Amino acid sequence: MKYTKVLCNEIVNQVTVSKANLKPVGTLSVAPMMDWTDRHCRYFHRLLSPSALLYTEMLTTGALLHGDKQRLLAFDNVEQPLALQLGGSNPEDMAVCALFAQQVGYQEVNINVGCPSDRVQNGRIGACLMAEPELVAQCVAEMRERVDIPITVKTRIGIDDLDSAEFLMNFVGIVAEAGCETFIIHARKAILSGLSPKENRTIPPLNYQRAYQVKEIFPDLSIVINGGIQAVNEIPQHWEKLDGVMIGRAAYHNPFILAEIEHQLFSQPLLDREKVLFDFIPYVEKQLTLGVSLQSMTRHILGLFAGQPGGKHWRRYLSEHARAKDAGSDVLLQALAAMRPYASIN
Repeated sequence: MKYTKVLCNEIVNQVTVSKANLKPVGTLSVAPMMDWTDRHCRYFHRLLSPSALLYTEMLTTGALLHGDKQRLLAFDNVEQPLALQLGGSNPEDMAVCALFAQQVGYQEVNINVGCPSDRVQNGRIGACLMAEPELVAQCVAEMRERVDIPITVKTRIGIDDLDSAEFLMNFVGIVAEAGCETFIIHARKAILSGLSPKENRTIPPLNYQRAYQVKEIFPDLSIVINGGIQAVNEIPQHWEKLDGVMIGRAAYHNPFILAEIEHQLFSQPLLDREKVLFDFIPYVEKQLTLGVSLQSMTRHILGLFAGQPGGKHWRRYLSEHARAKDAGSDVLLQALAAMRPYASIN
């Protein structure tokens, strides 16, 4: 389907969405998060959620073209379905890296058009690309020529003073015309100067309605919402209007929310936290034999008992003992024992 530039104020009132077309259940994914969603984190998240699409942390074209791409792209098949998030803006480089991703088995390549940090802006990566929709479209077109897997875009609703509905619809229309069929929309604008990446995740107000408008205007596109979603009961309201929900930091700080989503929304049996831990230990032991440090894995499971009696003792023990040079998987069992006097584990 062809998409052309649209003027929001001309068509937004002309579009209605039939309730008959709304899906009772949408998709679930875990957001790409720099320094967090590495392969160890993703393995752990997969134990909690068989349904979620998982994303790598952003990898740049420069890193893949000039670094150890085999190491950077490595993953365990347990992590599937898995998508690569790619940062870059040179269409040829993006296409080559997309081919790398397809060759090793990734099921999607996502273009980062949402990160507001100075570092990525200097590399012409991230949210600054919202101001160059034709360039993003060119990247999409080149990538689609090289690979068969989906090419998707993760974006904000605007940047700086360019945050009108018309601006966002124009961006989506141009990029969609190049063949992008899925947009993940972080429902905040990005402020490219004056705010840190952390502040950009909280200070610009959420505007879910803007993402809903995108779906109304482009009903044939798959629109996934991201930003500020903290609880299981918030998800169905987005599914009623959109195709999917992406969970970010809530899934990292309180990873058991993924198991609760599976139970409440996908009708799966509720997992036992302790069993999840024991299922993770064989992976930890294997990685230790490969020279991976314990702390690089346990840092992702500090929140497993978040909100549970004794949870702070679990977190404290791991934080203090996993950093030891000779730390082994027994530290996880000792951390479990450290919290047991304070609560029975559900």
